[in-house]
Amino acid sequence: MASKRHILRSIVVQTVFAWEFHGGNPEAILSYNLVNGSKGDEDQSFALPLLQNIVKNQKELKFTIQKFAPEWPWEKIAAVDRAILEVSVAELLYDKSVPALVAINEGIELAKEFGNESSSKFVNGVLSSLYEGLKQSA
Repeated sequence: MASKRHILRSIVVQTVFAWEFHGGNPEAILSYNLVNGSKGDEDQSFALPLLQNIVKNQKELKFTIQKFAPEWPWEKIAAVDRAILEVSVAELLYDKSVPALVAINEGIELAKEFGNESSSKFVNGVLSSLYEGLKQSA
């Protein structure tokens, strides 16, 4: 059974995907997804700050993902993989309450769940490279 945080991360991935695809208010999309996309009474206290970090730091997230996936122009990365990477990179960079290896593992699991057969390897490569870069700069 998936943990509550895994479910919330998957809802944030769906929210980022929908927001980038259709536009609109990302917090309203999240609220809709929390009500209609979950099987329980999901708490926004984890999902909302994560989404807000993604929205607030969108340019930096895009730059970071491109830096650690240099052979993949932004437009060539599958939209769902971009959303997963944005969620995972946001956790790695901005949420010190989530251990880095948990953020990486969750990103890989989300890629297995939502992406194609090569998504998890791609996401793992990008996140692992970022993690090594963060360790070296620390």
